[in-house]
Amino acid sequence: MIDYRIGEECGVFAVYDPDGDCARTAYYGLYALQHRGQESCGIAVNNNRDISYYKDMGLVNDVFDEGILSKLGGTMAVGHVRYSTTGESLRENAQPLVLRYIKGNIALAHNGNLVNKGDLEKELSISGAIFQTTTDTEMIAYMIAKQRLAAGSIEAAVERTIAHLAGAFSLIVMSPQKLIAARDPWGFRPLVMGRKGNAIYFASETCALDTVGAVYERDIEPGEIVVVKNGEVKSINTYVKTKPHSMCIFEYLYFSRPDSVLEGQSVHDARILAGRNLAKEHPADADVVIGVPDSGISAAMGFALESGIPYGIGFIKNKYIGRSFIEPTQSMRENAVRIKLNVLQSTVEGKRVVMVDDSIVRGTTSKRIVALLRKFGAKEVHVRSSAPPFTDPCYFGTDVPSKDQLIATNRSLDEMCELIGADSLGFLSVEALKDIIPNAGCEYCDGCFCGKYPIDVDKYLNKYDEGDD
Repeated sequence: MIDYRIGEECGVFAVYDPDGDCARTAYYGLYALQHRGQESCGIAVNNNRDISYYKDMGLVNDVFDEGILSKLGGTMAVGHVRYSTTGESLRENAQPLVLRYIKGNIALAHNGNLVNKGDLEKELSISGAIFQTTTDTEMIAYMIAKQRLAAGSIEAAVERTIAHLAGAFSLIVMSPQKLIAARDPWGFRPLVMGRKGNAIYFASETCALDTVGAVYERDIEPGEIVVVKNGEVKSINTYVKTKPHSMCIFEYLYFSRPDSVLEGQSVHDARILAGRNLAKEHPADADVVIGVPDSGISAAMGFALESGIPYGIGFIKNKYIGRSFIEPTQSMRENAVRIKLNVLQSTVEGKRVVMVDDSIVRGTTSKRIVALLRKFGAKEVHVRSSAPPFTDPCYFGTDVPSKDQLIATNRSLDEMCELIGADSLGFLSVEALKDIIPNAGCEYCDGCFCGKYPIDVDKYLNKYDEGDD
């Protein structure tokens, strides 16, 4: 299926456990983060200072089996699930990346996107680097290896490397003796720490800690480097509080699982508040409120609570469909939505329906879903988006299409409504975003909704002409 929704990011998970079998723990942690990337996955482990790994294209439960996990073992492990925002969808781009160099070897996993990739590529190429992938993650790995030649430790090399990076990165680095977690100074992407007994964990979301039975300890601070060696934990705070804390607001609206907590704010509660604000800003005279699975459900509940309109289950989702499947004919493409979603007719037939979705990107999927609701007897379909209209690209790891593909570009609200075939259309306002995360101890980035970014991206855009050597 051609998926016209926003692409998830990536997910990272890491564990230090002196009792071993960390590969299996990482497997369950990655399973909990599968929503962040369904393209490829991998696990690298440390056994007696020897790093080995396994990775491939596909879902976690398809790539790993009992035989692979039992061979990996490990007293440290780092895992990754990937959705490509930088780099092509190829096996060689799967993570973790394992790099062998003069000081030994390291494994690295990364969630985010660098805006100064061109600068890094030029700097590293001049020094003789030959790239095996098309990802900015490899550039981070090479930079760490380069800095390690002069630095006294791997954590010092990571510290020096961060000075060369601009953009979003939640990073895990595993050396033969240490497990290191680092977060960019702006804190675009989440990264949390947990414990269970003598084991120490890092993950993109708290839901992964819950899955492996770990207790959440804290969020890694923006700019912080956390080093684990032999069960001892230390922090390097060189870059902490050097930049404005700017968590991606779309983590709350769409990316993260509703049972996760980001910077002290429940994701589910944030979506409930988004739905409540949406009902205030764009009320509708209707009989039932339904949500588009999965991340539209909580917002639909909030809309129903605020409006007093009953909430109903409007869609049944096929849980066995991934992000994509083969579409050899035009007729199959047209029926793609029905393979993934089916309407619960008894909920919508003869009724005026409010359909709440987490976002509207190109509008193609919304158009198909509205048509599906009408086919099953909905009298009216009022579409509401719990995110503002996308007006600008994202440079920090969210797969927002170019402006010419966005439904909100150069179209009025009435024109968008007509395009998707709805009776009315409403988007959450940019101003309301601050109201949906009252418990978050941070500010946020909403650049894809307003074109204003925490980093001066123009400084890096179009800096290198295509084809430069």
